[in-house]
Amino acid sequence: MGFFAFLLLGLIAGAIAKAILPGRQGGGWFMTLLLGVIGALLGGWLGSVLFDRPLKDFFSIQSWLLAIGGSIVVLLIYGALTGRKGARA
Repeated sequence: MGFFAFLLLGLIAGAIAKAILPGRQGGGWFMTLLLGVIGALLGGWLGSVLFDRPLKDFFSIQSWLLAIGGSIVVLLIYGALTGRKGARA
C-alpha cells in the first residue's frame, strides 16, 4: 500500500472510529488523521501478531477492519490520557 493510500486509510478509519465511539472526542481533522494513522499501524501490527493477518491493500476489508479497530483503541487511549470523559452534560 502506498504512502498516500495509507494516509487516506488512516484519515477515514479515524473518522469512522470517532463516529463509532460515544461522546464527543476533541481534535480536528489533523488529530483525526494522526490518530487514524497510528491506529492503522497498531491494527496492522496487532493483526499480524495475533491473527497472522497484516494490512493488505487499500480495498481489502481486512485492512479496513484492522485500521478501524486500531483507531478505536488509540482513541480510547487518547481520551484516557487527555481526561475526556465521553458524553458531556
